[in-house]
Amino acid sequence: MTDELKLEIKDTEWPFEYTDHDRQVVRAMVFDDEGYLYFVAADRDDEFGRSVLIETSGGGVEEGEDLERALIRELREELGAETEIVCRIGTVSDYYNLIHRHNITHYYLCRALSFGERKLTEQEITDFHLTTLKVTYSEAVREYEKRSDSKLGRLLAAREVPVLIRAKKIADSTGIRLMTE
Repeated sequence: MTDELKLEIKDTEWPFEYTDHDRQVVRAMVFDDEGYLYFVAADRDDEFGRSVLIETSGGGVEEGEDLERALIRELREELGAETEIVCRIGTVSDYYNLIHRHNITHYYLCRALSFGERKLTEQEITDFHLTTLKVTYSEAVREYEKRSDSKLGRLLAAREVPVLIRAKKIADSTGIRLMTE
């Protein structure tokens, strides 16, 4: 499967006023040799409202950093994972109207080689209460459905469920086994 996913998603949760910046982001569907997937769970109460969310691990690309180096760094920080990149999944362009931001998110499929200590930022610890979530593919789909009870949860599900589905198709077509139940 060589066709990369390309999506553009509008924010229908908050009214559009203007966009004042673009943010380059890298994220990954991370799996282990047993076929489990790894996400971050956030319990937050901020300008987006009170919500408990599931999201792929990743974050912003720093100035001068290439996408793959940024991804490896983010996966070490958020999951404590040493990983290998299997392939690109694709790119999602989406918006957070509330904070006037346009995200260009580059998604990858990665295999976890090992796990160690996470290196979370103060905000990730105190504001987002970031934890690691180890789930099967079916559990991940259910988590996104369950967490769609908030505006931000619906935005994340709109962005990430198509990526999750594409990751499963790539895995199936390349012999990677993802746990389904």
